[in-house]
Amino acid sequence: MPSVALARPDCSIGPRGTTQRIAIGDTGRSMLMHFPKSGSHGAAPLVWLFHGSTGSGANILKASGLAETADRHGFIIAAPDGGIAVGEGFVWNIPGVPTVTGKIPGPGDPDDVAFVKMATDWLVKVRCVDRTRVYATGLSGGGRMTSWLACVAADRFAAIAPVVGLRAGNPLAADPRVPDPATCRPSRPVPVIAFAGDADKTNPIQGGGSPYWQYTMHAAQSRWADLNLCRSGPERRDLGPALYEERYTRCRGAADVVGRITRGGAHAWLADNEAMWVFLSRHRRR
Repeated sequence: MPSVALARPDCSIGPRGTTQRIAIGDTGRSMLMHFPKSGSHGAAPLVWLFHGSTGSGANILKASGLAETADRHGFIIAAPDGGIAVGEGFVWNIPGVPTVTGKIPGPGDPDDVAFVKMATDWLVKVRCVDRTRVYATGLSGGGRMTSWLACVAADRFAAIAPVVGLRAGNPLAADPRVPDPATCRPSRPVPVIAFAGDADKTNPIQGGGSPYWQYTMHAAQSRWADLNLCRSGPERRDLGPALYEERYTRCRGAADVVGRITRGGAHAWLADNEAMWVFLSRHRRR
């Protein structure tokens, strides 16, 4: 798809019901954006959608089915490519975390956090996006990227929804079974809903896996509950024969922490997109 350079100070950058590759301000980068069929002509909610390692924005936009959800509920999707090219795909630059190549990104690699922050601000400036309703989700490495943004750029996001990729900072060097609190210090509570499967062998919820993974999903949820000053939980309940939920509640700023686990679920897009949007849309950044 051709890039489209834009300067108009209104949200006319993409016709409703279309997916286009948009050049983002003066960042030097472009990304796929899906503009919903429904919704107002004013500033809309934005959901950042991050692909898995060696994937692309186009791949995850198709695999997630999130565009159909956006069309029903009137939110914009931003589906960028990671800043580091690997083979035919891309990976995310998360400081201190090796990519699938085993290499830790260096100072010469594109700064994905800076790009997301600048792109968010630009979309707000051109009146496409409501700054109080910016959210993030992503698959696997994109779930880790989503988690990392909540750690270091909580001032931009109202809530997050990682899929098979919830983290709360890097593993502690002295004991990788727990998150290192020094690597995740959000400036405000961040509501979290995370989706995963108990048969995932790539990012196992039981812990282990790659050296930069290690601690359990429960440990990640518990850490976010601590960060959000939750006073109740975890409470577990079955949502169906193949699905259960762990929830922390009574959190500061109503920033609940929810994990939805699919029994027998593998390493795939396991999110219920409607449930995700119900959770995300309840939250606005003050």
